Amino acid sequence: ISEGQEGSSYAQIRVQASLVEGTKPTELWHDLTYTLNFLSSSYLTSRALVSWFRDGEPRLLQGPDSGLGHALVLTHVGHTDEGNYICRTLDGALWGMVTLQLGYPPARPVVSCQATDYENFSCTWSSSQVSGLPTRYLTSYRKKTIPGADGQRMSPSTGPWPCPQDPVGAARCVVHGAEFWSQYRINVTEVNPLGASTRLLDVSLQNILRPDPPQGLRVESVPGYPRRLRASWTYPASWPRQPHFLLKFRLQYRPAQHLAWSTVEPVGLEEVITDAVAGLPHAVRVSARDFLDAGTWSAWSPEAWGTPSAGPLTKEIAPGTQVHTQPEVDPRVDSPAPPRSSLQPDPRPLDHRDPLEYVAVLVSLGILSFLGLAAGALAVGLWLRLRWSGKDGPPKPGFLAPMIPVDKLPGAPNL
Repeated sequence: ISEGQEGSSYAQIRVQASLVEGTKPTELWHDLTYTLNFLSSSYLTSRALVSWFRDGEPRLLQGPDSGLGHALVLTHVGHTDEGNYICRTLDGALWGMVTLQLGYPPARPVVSCQATDYENFSCTWSSSQVSGLPTRYLTSYRKKTIPGADGQRMSPSTGPWPCPQDPVGAARCVVHGAEFWSQYRINVTEVNPLGASTRLLDVSLQNILRPDPPQGLRVESVPGYPRRLRASWTYPASWPRQPHFLLKFRLQYRPAQHLAWSTVEPVGLEEVITDAVAGLPHAVRVSARDFLDAGTWSAWSPEAWGTPSAGPLTKEIAPGTQVHTQPEVDPRVDSPAPPRSSLQPDPRPLDHRDPLEYVAVLVSLGILSFLGLAAGALAVGLWLRLRWSGKDGPPKPGFLAPMIPVDKLPGAPNL
C-alpha cells in the first residue's frame, strides 16, 4: 500500500484465470479507508449472478444480492487482506480467481560505483524503500562529453550501452573496457508493477579507483638480528601489471602487546622492519593505492604474524637486501614501549652535508682547472716564440751597445 498526498492506494492484481480481471485503484475518501474493486471478466454474461469468497474460507464475502453485480468491493484494505479471492456462480461452479498483493511504487535506488583497476568498474545499488512487490532493475551507461564540444550530441561512440548485471539478477553491473580519463553517466531504473523510478550517477575512474588489497603477505625473521623482520607481498591479482599504472604501498606493524600501529611507506614489494620488539610476535598488514594518488587506499590485507630471531648474529645479510645501518641494541635492554616508524633502508652511511656545498666545491675546482690550463697554454706559447726567434742566427755586433752606456763598459778609458 502507498498513501500519497492525494490519498491514492495501489495494488497489484495477478490474474490466475481468464474469467476475472481487476480495475484501477479508486481514490481514497479517508486516510484509513482503502477501496478496491474486483470485476468479473466480460466472459461472464450480464445475467449471471456471482458470489465472492476468500480462498480457504467458507464465509461469503459478497453475495449476488449485494447490488454490486460482478464487482467485489473491499474497504479498509491492509496487508492482512492479501491473498486469493474466488468468484463462483450460484450453482457453485468456479469461474475464476485473482491474487491481491499490496505494495509501494518504486523509489529512486541508492547507487555507488567502484573500480579495482583502471580498465573496468562496477556499480551496485539497493532500494531506498521496500515496495513489497516484484521488482527488477534496468541498468545502462554512456560516456559523458565535454560541454560545448562538437561531439556533445548523442552518438554511437558515447552510448548509451547496457550495463550487464553480473550475475544476472544481482544488484551489481560491470562496465568493461572503460577509459581512465573519461567520465560516465550510470542509469539505474527500479521497476515494479506500480511504475518506475530512475537514479543517474556521474562517475570518473580517477575518483572511484580503489585497488584490491595486496596479496601473499609474508613476515619472516632475519637470522641473527633480534630486532628485524622482513615483510614481502605481491600485487593484487585484479590489477593489470602494466608499466604505466603502478601501485604504491603502505605497511603497518605492531607488537602483540600493543594496540597502536606504526606506519611506513616502503619502496617496492618488501620492507625490513628494524625496530621490532625482540621476542614478541608482530602483526603486519599492507594496503595499496595508485602511485599517482588517484582514488583511495585499498582495504587492509589480512594480517600476517612474525617473530624476530632470538639467536645471536651468525651471518651477514646478503648483498642487495634493503636493511637499516643503525647499530643493533642488546635485546636484554629492549623497552616494551611501542615501536617507532621504520626508516627507509639504505646500506650507505648518512651524510647530512648541504648539497650546495658539493656544488660550490665543483665550481671552484672547475675555475681552478681553467686558470691552470690558461696559464700553461700562455707559458708554452711564450716558450715557442722565443725558440723560433733564436733560429735567426747569433746576435750582431753592437747589438747591446745602444742599451749600455759607453762609460760603463769594462776597460773603457775615461774621456
